[in-house]
Amino acid sequence: MQTDKFAYYPFISEASIHVENLGISLDSLLNSRAFRIARVRGIERVKEALDGEIRKPHLFGEAQALSELLSYPFARMLVACVNDQLFARRYALAEAKAAYNILKYENPTFLLEFGEDFRISVEFKDTYFIMHFTDYIHFSNFLKDPAWKLTNRNFRAGKVSITKEEFTRLLEEAIRERIENYFPIPEIPEEVSNFCAPYVAEIKDQFEIQKKKFCTTDFGIVDPELFPPCISHALANLKGGMNLAHSMRFAITSFLLSIGMSVDEILNLFNISPDFGAGKTLYQIEHISGSTGIQYKPPACDTMRTYGNCFGKDRLCEKIKHPLSYYEKKKYLKNKKDENGNEIEQVK
Repeated sequence: MQTDKFAYYPFISEASIHVENLGISLDSLLNSRAFRIARVRGIERVKEALDGEIRKPHLFGEAQALSELLSYPFARMLVACVNDQLFARRYALAEAKAAYNILKYENPTFLLEFGEDFRISVEFKDTYFIMHFTDYIHFSNFLKDPAWKLTNRNFRAGKVSITKEEFTRLLEEAIRERIENYFPIPEIPEEVSNFCAPYVAEIKDQFEIQKKKFCTTDFGIVDPELFPPCISHALANLKGGMNLAHSMRFAITSFLLSIGMSVDEILNLFNISPDFGAGKTLYQIEHISGSTGIQYKPPACDTMRTYGNCFGKDRLCEKIKHPLSYYEKKKYLKNKKDENGNEIEQVK
């Protein structure tokens, strides 16, 4: 594989071996003027991940390819020093997305070789790929679209047929998982911590600002008594040990995040679910919360009805079009009652 390929896919095993064979010491990477551009690019790489997109440059010549390649281990040092698992997940996702945007233009032969590095059992036949179902399930596990469910696939003799585009998307998941598993790093060399400290402080500040953007709420203290009937019904089922449909899990999670509940608080609500998996559930909650740059809003009432998630409709439901509007109205009525000391007729 050529050096420019290593630069575009620095997380593959062959790229790591190539860097080791270059014989560049840690001290040189951190302090040598020869690698200043690599360090600058590494910082840029991490900051771009904050915005959810790492932009891969067009490479002209070996010198630029080498700087791009070496920027990756330096970027990983920065992420390790930030020491925030949520940020590490966001960085891993941004790297995986950037790789996907290049991988989708590669030919099938290259993709087969690329998949081997992740020990993915796959074949190419005519115009589609054939993947063993265990690999398929593993890498499609976090993909939300129902089309990815095994029951909706062409499945025969333990193999799943997928398009080139779909295989590339699964490779993105494999990349994300590999990079995410690098962190946290138990022992970071002191020289790395000291060198990275000024950049890490700036990155942390920027990340805190972004977290506030997708975690802010105007609803104040969460009050379960004011929840719309659909959310109360789902919570009751959840506490009763029932397994909620995916669409309802998304609705309840996005609703609770929007009114101010924390990721950990929501995780605790789901821990009695029959199919509860802490790692997978935490990842999904953080994803909905905006950890990857996009905060998902709760579905409107029309969407809730479409998916069969509208339960216990009351008089107030007839006047609003969104679960958040219901909660906001109930909050207003309660506050007005508290301020005036008068009984306010509750809409039931």
